[in-house]
Amino acid sequence: MKAVVWQAPGHIDVEEVPDARIEQPGDAVVRLTMSAICGTDLHMVRGTMPDMVAGTVLGHEGVGVVEAVGKDVRGFKPGDRVVIPSTICCGICSYCRAGYNSQCDNANPNGPAAGTCFFGGPRSTGPVNGLQATFARVPYAAANLIPLPDAVTDEQAIVLSDIYPTGWFSAQCAEVSHGDTVAVFGCGPVGQLAIASAWRLGAGRVIAVDNVASRLEMARSQHAEPVDFGAEDPVATIVELTGGIGTDRVIDAVGVDAYPGPDEQHGERREGEVAEAAGGGVTAWAHGTAPSQAAQWAVESVAKAGSIGIIGVYPPTARTWPIGAAMNKNLTVKMGNCPHRVIIPQLMDLVASGVSEPAQLITQLKPIGDVLAAYRTFDTHEPGWVKVALAPTA
Repeated sequence: MKAVVWQAPGHIDVEEVPDARIEQPGDAVVRLTMSAICGTDLHMVRGTMPDMVAGTVLGHEGVGVVEAVGKDVRGFKPGDRVVIPSTICCGICSYCRAGYNSQCDNANPNGPAAGTCFFGGPRSTGPVNGLQATFARVPYAAANLIPLPDAVTDEQAIVLSDIYPTGWFSAQCAEVSHGDTVAVFGCGPVGQLAIASAWRLGAGRVIAVDNVASRLEMARSQHAEPVDFGAEDPVATIVELTGGIGTDRVIDAVGVDAYPGPDEQHGERREGEVAEAAGGGVTAWAHGTAPSQAAQWAVESVAKAGSIGIIGVYPPTARTWPIGAAMNKNLTVKMGNCPHRVIIPQLMDLVASGVSEPAQLITQLKPIGDVLAAYRTFDTHEPGWVKVALAPTA
C-alpha cells in the first residue's frame, strides 16, 4: 500500500509499505477514503516534535470503510463506513469510562504514565502507524471506530476526526459561557473551529488573532473581529476593544508555532520550514528557554480572574510558561489533548442535522501522490490554504 512515511526531520516520502493487517483480536483494518494534513504533522516533519521513529506512517485524521475485523470486534463488520478519532483509547479503563479518553491507561504501549496515544506520532505516543495511507490498522476498534450516517459526507467526517472536536474542547477548556468575550490566538483550522465552538457555547463576542490575511478573512466570515499581529500590537488592541479590561476567555490554538525560530528574538516562527527542510534537512528548535509568544499574549490580554484554554501542541521540551503573571491575575488555565471519542458523537449530530457545516473549512483536496508538495505549500501559509484533505486511494 502507499503511505506517507517519516524518515528523519525534513525527510518524508510517499512509499510502498506492507499492507496494514490484523495484529490483535481487537483490531480492525480500515480502507481510507480520506485523510488530511494537520499542523501537528508539520511538527513531526520540522523536528519540533522529538523522538520520531524512522518508518512511521504519518497522519492522525481518517475516514474510511472497514475491510476486516479481529475476532473480538463485535460491533463492526466489513463494509461499515467509519470515522477514526485521532487519539487512541481502550474504552475499558477508568479514564475512558470517565470521558478522559486521551489519557487512556492501556492504549499507549509505553505504559499508563506515558500519556496520550495517537496515530502517526513519536515514540512516546506509541508509536502507532498513522492514517495517511491506503489502509490503516485501528487498535481497540470497538472504541476507536465511530459509525458514519449516510447524511455525513467524507469531507464533513474528516473534520470530525480531529480538528472540530479539538476546537470544541478548546472552548470547553477556556470555560466559554454565555456572554463571554473570547480571544482566539491562531486562526488555522483548529482556531477557526474554536471560533465556531465559542459561538455555539454562547460567546457574546470573539476576537481572532493571526497574521495571515486569508485566515483572518475566514475568521471575519464567522463574524469574529480580526486582529493582525503583524500590523498592530495584539494585546494593546484587545485591551482597547474591551474597554481596558481584557477578554473573559482566551484560547491558545497556536502552541509550538508561536516560538521564535533560532535566528529570531521575537515574533512568530519562520515560514517555510518544511520547504527548506525538503532541500536538505532541518534542525529542531531549542524550545523551553522562554515562554511562547502566544502564551505571553494570552496572559497579558485576558482579564483578571479570566480563564485560558490551551490546545495548541507543545512538545515535552517546552518547559516555561508565564505562571507568575497568571497567578497574580488569578487566572484559571486548562490544557491538554482532546478526548476525541467522547466529543465526536455530539458534534456528529450537529453535522448530520445540518446545524453545523465544518466541511467548508477544507480548501484543498489532493491525491496522496501530491502530498509532499501539499505539505510544503500548507507550511508556508499560502493564501487560501487552510485545511488540506487527502484522498489516499486516488
